[in-house]
Amino acid sequence: MKTVRLTLLLFVSTFAFGQSAAPISPPEVWQMQESGTTAGLRGIYSVDGTVAWASGTGGTVLRTTDGGAHWQRCAVPDEKKDGATLDFRGVQAWDAKTAIVMASGKGSLSRLYKTTDGCLHWKILLYNPEKEGFWDALYFEDHSPDVKFHNETGWLLGDPVNGMFWLLKSQDYGQHWTKQKNVGLRVKPGTQGAFAASNSSLIEYADFVKFGTGGLDGAFVYSVVQGSICVDDCPLKDMNLDGKDNKWQRQSTPLGHNNDSSGIFAIARFRFAELPEASQKLVIVGGDYTKPYESAGTAAWSSDDSEHWTASTTPPHGFRSAVQWSEALKLWITVGTNGSDVSRDDGKTWQPLDNGNWNALSLPFVVGPNGRIARINAAAIPPAKP
Repeated sequence: MKTVRLTLLLFVSTFAFGQSAAPISPPEVWQMQESGTTAGLRGIYSVDGTVAWASGTGGTVLRTTDGGAHWQRCAVPDEKKDGATLDFRGVQAWDAKTAIVMASGKGSLSRLYKTTDGCLHWKILLYNPEKEGFWDALYFEDHSPDVKFHNETGWLLGDPVNGMFWLLKSQDYGQHWTKQKNVGLRVKPGTQGAFAASNSSLIEYADFVKFGTGGLDGAFVYSVVQGSICVDDCPLKDMNLDGKDNKWQRQSTPLGHNNDSSGIFAIARFRFAELPEASQKLVIVGGDYTKPYESAGTAAWSSDDSEHWTASTTPPHGFRSAVQWSEALKLWITVGTNGSDVSRDDGKTWQPLDNGNWNALSLPFVVGPNGRIARINAAAIPPAKP
């Protein structure tokens, strides 16, 4: 026995240091972090890469102020009542102290809470008054520290109630909300809905709001294409707070398979201030969440601000629930329940990154089920294919 052991040790030594050594595994694209929770995470918002907030099931809200080296478990909103039963699908933040979380659920289980003291205490902002309603996405435009305009304006999207998408607007950091009553939000009951998988189905730019849908009727992008604002001292009736004077457009897209589980799960735009609004580049991702490995109908792109949509010729390698443009890396990243992909040509083609299980994205962070949080390792992103 001693002789056998010595022989094996010598073999291992030769293998380890000789010319036939095994190749070193490449570094992980997503470097896992310790979240301290097993909650399913679907909300993530990175303020600046150092400060970030995450949210999920069981009333879970997390915060980091050191780039994810440590994640703090926040106080549960309404913990003494039913807060521990809430599913926080979305979070939006301004800094290390100020954030709003959105709970998604039927009726009054859809709520908004706000903190201004670093999540020690929470204030209820809004309950869903519709018993059959369900909130899908919360969005505040350009609220990073280096942007000084439009950051007080927010939008809240919910599934259709009484034949109309539930869309609200705030102009005071979420303190008060006005329901949008435009006829362009009407829909045939039972045919359309939005998805709350990643808080990514809604975006806005200078009051031109867009959101993606799915369902039996297909996948559409709804867009405000014409609006009115009051630039001077004017009466309340002329301020168009309820959006009645806006013009909406509904564009069909090549995503999903015309069923309740498929459609657009995320929409994102190329954020470059000098690009004219009429030339905004947009990417949508989705598919059918019950078929995570099916790649058909999972991504499309537009180079004319959603006037026309074209399916990706090489799509992501499965269902995708979130997508974002990275200005630092000069590429798009999309994630879903069977991994992530990148595109260097504005959504026309995609290249696989990993096979992890992810729900939502706010670079440099990604989140998923069972408390999964990771930070992107830019150095591990593979080069473009020749």
